[in-house]
Amino acid sequence: MLDLAFTDPRHPVHLLHMGMAIEEARVADAEDEVPVGAVIVHPERGVVARAHNQREQLKDPTAHAEMIALTQAATALGSWRLENCFLYVTLEPCPMCAGAIVQARVPVVVYGCADPKAGACHSLYQITTDPRLNHRCTVLGGVEAPECAALLGTFFARKRALGKK
Repeated sequence: MLDLAFTDPRHPVHLLHMGMAIEEARVADAEDEVPVGAVIVHPERGVVARAHNQREQLKDPTAHAEMIALTQAATALGSWRLENCFLYVTLEPCPMCAGAIVQARVPVVVYGCADPKAGACHSLYQITTDPRLNHRCTVLGGVEAPECAALLGTFFARKRALGKK
């Protein structure tokens, strides 16, 4: 569980790592991908993964930032169990990503803005905290939410203006 000070979305550690995730989201935007970025941090090894959405590039429906970051972190740590890691992601994870987070045993998820259409931590589902599952995460939302939401809003406004999906 998180120390009480760590539950503050303005904690400097959260701001630092969400800033890295936002940098990844900007890379995704530059590649014409939905601007979502993710970073995984290990308490002793530091940042072990940085990723952004690559669904269009890879032609892969599972190529969400979180999924790519989970794979990178598992490779870096030599284990699929990410039991000591923090996952930072600019958008509340979807059901697929939330399920993978639970399967990877990630204990802490910190996200930027909520996803009212597909969020699976708080908005639509609570997969990451469902007591029926064998693992649960501590989840903190709202870290740098305005900036994370602005990146997405600008991206989708541009797409609508161009008449593209």
